[in-house]
Amino acid sequence: QLQLVESGGGLVQPGGSLRLSCAASGFTLGYYAIGWFRQAPGKEREGVSCINKSGGSTNYADSVKGRFTISRDNAKNTVTLQMNSLKPEDTAVYYCAAGAYCFSSVSRWDYDYWGQGTQVTVSS
Repeated sequence: QLQLVESGGGLVQPGGSLRLSCAASGFTLGYYAIGWFRQAPGKEREGVSCINKSGGSTNYADSVKGRFTISRDNAKNTVTLQMNSLKPEDTAVYYCAAGAYCFSSVSRWDYDYWGQGTQVTVSS
């Protein structure tokens, strides 16, 4: 059974950092592009970042460029989202998802397998 599990969420003050991880079980993560998405209360799920199968290509939403960094370690079957300079508007449930390609649009419709999400709250 294909399963993705996110971890690393929590409460952080504005300007702080968090490191989210996405781990796979039941399949080889290296066969898929991986995307990170987030959904705040009352809002639609939006794409944050994605990385292609090899890790050689990445894309970011304008709202997180320069602050978030996505990376992957296929040997460990994990993908990481390093989030720095966090803002209150980054507060959301964050999801990782697996799909065929990492397009610049980072669209939820390009991803087939989803994790359950991890809560990130940025507040003083």
